[in-house]
Amino acid sequence: MTDASAPKPVEFCDSNLGVMVALLRETEPAKLADALHVMLGGMPDFFNGEPLVLDFSALAQVPARVDWTGLMSLLRRYRTQPIAVCNLPETLVAGARHAGIAILAPEHARSSPATPEPRAAAAPEPEPAPQAAPAPPPTAGVAPTMYIDRPLRSGQQIYARNADLVLLGGVSPGAEVIADGSIHCYGPLRGRALAGAHGDAGARVFSSNFGPELVSIAGVYRTFERGLPPAVAGRPTQVRLRQSGDRQELNVEPLSLD
Repeated sequence: MTDASAPKPVEFCDSNLGVMVALLRETEPAKLADALHVMLGGMPDFFNGEPLVLDFSALAQVPARVDWTGLMSLLRRYRTQPIAVCNLPETLVAGARHAGIAILAPEHARSSPATPEPRAAAAPEPEPAPQAAPAPPPTAGVAPTMYIDRPLRSGQQIYARNADLVLLGGVSPGAEVIADGSIHCYGPLRGRALAGAHGDAGARVFSSNFGPELVSIAGVYRTFERGLPPAVAGRPTQVRLRQSGDRQELNVEPLSLD
């Protein structure tokens, strides 16, 4: 188990290149291996051969050297294809080039949710007549709910980025559904379901026919190799995080539809 509120040593996100980016806060392969095991449920086939750019802009401390061989091997173990780095400190560039890794320009880095840049002050204008306050604009960056009408077969993967995911069909064993928000499955849930993928501890998983291989919320996961609890097996169920002392645990509980 892990504290969903703690900063993760590595975070997967988008880039201006249209490929996935790993935002690294740590470069030691052993520490990253532990973090990835918790984040991805120890699944070596979590990704599906996606190209990956390593972004070093979030490093808290620049190391003297990077074990490029170990780092590349670890990321390939999860079926990613590291192709380049960006925002690499100058002291590490020579080592990356010696390892045959491409160096990208800074503008290809992940766009971070930083505070907007201040604008130049405009010339004062006459005050307009009092008006009713306008309605607040929609929350920026929130995508519509993603709906999947068809059943998902083994090996298929769906990712609802910045959105909830609603599955009107079932999820077969070996399939995988991921959402930055909550997951609602109205058919049999038999694969892997990962909600709150970017750290939303308030996300939940709902299923009308519960039977997954793995469920996860904000990186806190649970597997069912020894079978499902009788109270939820094949029944309407919800999964959510709850506080247990100084850590968060998954709570899998029956869902009453009456």
